[in-house]
Amino acid sequence: MDEKAKTLRLVESALSGPVEITCDDPGAWTFSAAASVDDGRDVVAIELTSPVPAPPPRFGVFFQVPGDGVQNVWTSHFLQDGYHLRPRLWWTGPSHYDAHLAREIPLAVGFNSAGVSKAAIACSEPYDLVRFGLYADDRTCDVVGRCEFFVQPVENRTRYAVKVLFDRRGRPWYDVVRDSVKWISRANGFTPMKVPLAAREPLYSTWYAYLQDVHAGALEDEARLAASLGMKTMILDDGWQKEDSRDFYSATGDWMPAAGRFPDMRGHVAKVHAAGLKYMLWFGISTMGNESRAFASFKDKLLSFGEGTGTLDPRFPEVRAYIVSFCERAVSEWGFDGLKLDFIDAFTLDGKDPAEAQGYAGRDFRSLPHAVDRLMKEITDRLREIRPDVLVELRQPYVNPGMLRYGNMLRAADCPADPCANRRRICDMRLTSDGTAVHSDMLVWSAKETPQGAALPILNALFSTVQYSMILSRLPVSHREVVRHWIEFSRVHRKTLLEGDFRPLHPEIGYPLIVAEGEGERVVAAYSDCACAPLGKPDRATYVVNATGTPRVLVDMAAPPRRMERFDVAGRPVDGSQSAPAGLSRIDVPQSGYVKIEW
Repeated sequence: MDEKAKTLRLVESALSGPVEITCDDPGAWTFSAAASVDDGRDVVAIELTSPVPAPPPRFGVFFQVPGDGVQNVWTSHFLQDGYHLRPRLWWTGPSHYDAHLAREIPLAVGFNSAGVSKAAIACSEPYDLVRFGLYADDRTCDVVGRCEFFVQPVENRTRYAVKVLFDRRGRPWYDVVRDSVKWISRANGFTPMKVPLAAREPLYSTWYAYLQDVHAGALEDEARLAASLGMKTMILDDGWQKEDSRDFYSATGDWMPAAGRFPDMRGHVAKVHAAGLKYMLWFGISTMGNESRAFASFKDKLLSFGEGTGTLDPRFPEVRAYIVSFCERAVSEWGFDGLKLDFIDAFTLDGKDPAEAQGYAGRDFRSLPHAVDRLMKEITDRLREIRPDVLVELRQPYVNPGMLRYGNMLRAADCPADPCANRRRICDMRLTSDGTAVHSDMLVWSAKETPQGAALPILNALFSTVQYSMILSRLPVSHREVVRHWIEFSRVHRKTLLEGDFRPLHPEIGYPLIVAEGEGERVVAAYSDCACAPLGKPDRATYVVNATGTPRVLVDMAAPPRRMERFDVAGRPVDGSQSAPAGLSRIDVPQSGYVKIEW
C-alpha cells in the first residue's frame, strides 16, 4: 500500500502490541476493530460497513515487533527464494506474497535457526486475493507483518469481516504452521473432504512415462505390472482426449476419448480394474482449445486466450454446468474411480477483467474466487452422489484450506527428476494438508541408474503417498525389486510415515532431516551426510533411512542400542554386527538402505 495511507484504527493487542489498520480512501465505508486472545495468540477482528452496496476499499493491517530470533520465513509459496526473510528495501523487489482460494495460503511464519517461531501472521480470508508477508525493516531490523485486502476489485457489498492472527508464542515453526492452517479452517467452518484408504495407497501415473502418447493396450499391460509391484491405483493423465493438435492444448475442450487411442473407454477401465487397480482420469478443467467442437459455444466466455487455448470463466453458470457434465460422465458412464483435476490455478486474472467491459453480463458472480468455489462444490457434490468414496486429486499451488473441502489427494507440483524439490514440496504440504493425503510428484529416474540411485527419488518421497511414472516394462529387474521393497516398507509403516507425528527439520536448508513418530516406532530419514539425525528417546524401535548417497549416517543416540539390524536398498539383511555409544557417532547404513535400532 501507499506509505502515506491513512491510519484508521490503532488496535492494542495483548501480546503483539499495536496493530495498525490503514486505508488510502475509505469513502463511505466505516471500519471497526477489536483484539482478543486465542490460545496465546493475538486475533484482530476487522469489520467494514457501508450504507449502500459498494466495492470495499483497499486496506491493510500491519504489526511491527522486534526482529530478534527471526532469520527465516516459511510460506506455502513453494517457488520462494529459499525461505529468506525479505527486506522492505524498494530496490530488492516485492516483499509480499499473494494468496486466494486456488493459490497458496495467507500465512507467513518467521523462525530462527533452531526452528523456533517468534513471529507469524495469518489471515482468515479464504477466497479473495490477500497480499501478505513478513519482512525486515531496513532501519531497525524489526519484523513487520502485513495483510492487504481488496488489491483486486470485487463485487459490491455492504459488509465485510475478516480476522488476522499474530502468533508470538515461541513454538516450533512446524507446529505454528499446522495450528494456523487449522485456525483458518475453524474461522470459516471448513471441513476437509473425507480421505478414503485408497487415497493413501501407492499410485502409477502415465504422465512422465508417456506424456500425451497414451494407448489403451499398453496401459493395460502396465496396469498388471503396477499391481504386481504393490501399486493400488492408476492415473490416466493427459493425451487420452486427443489424436493430434497444432498446439499443446488447442484440441482440448470436448473431453471425449480419442478413438485411435481408446476406442472403448468403459471396456478399458474394466480391464484396469480387473488387473487389481482403481483408476482415475485427468482433466484440465479450465482449458478450452480453438480446435474443439465446443469452442464455438464458449469462445465468448473466456478469461483469456492465447496460443490456441483459452481459459474458461466459471462465473458463467453454463461454463460450470459444462465442466461438471464431463466430470460426471467420466465417473458415471466410463467407470473411473476418481479424477485428477488440473489447472484450477489458471482461473485467475493476470490483467484487466474482460467482464468489466461487458457489465458482467451473463455471469452470476463478480468475484472469480467465489465462482471457483461454487464450481468445485458443484463438481464434488455431484461426484459424491455417484460414488461416495470418489478420489479427487488437487495439487500445489491450490492448497488453501478452502480447497481441502474439494479434494482428498494433494500432489506436489511438477518437479520431474528433482528429488530434493519433491521432498521440500511434500514437507510443506504435509504441514498444511490438515489430514488430507499428500502425494509426491510422479517419480521418474534414469533407467541407467544403480539400484541405490533409483531408490533416491523414492526415499525423498517416503513421507508421502508415492506416485510412480516410469514405464515399468522397461525398468531393469533390479529397479523393480527396489520399487517393490519400498512399496512394502511404506505399507508396513504407513501409519507412522503418513499419519504420525511429522517433524521436518530445517526448511531453510531444504529439509535435510525428517522425523515421524507413530505408535511403537520412529522413522528418521537423513538426506545429507552433514546432518545429524536425532534419534530421540530410547523408547521405541527406530528406523534410520539413509538417503545421503554415502554408506554412513551421523546420529545422536540417547543411549547405546541393544540391537542394530541393517538392510540394503532392496530390503535384504546385511551381515555384520555393529554397536554405537550414546551421543554422536557415524554408523554404517547401506546406501539407500536403512538400519533398525532397538534399545
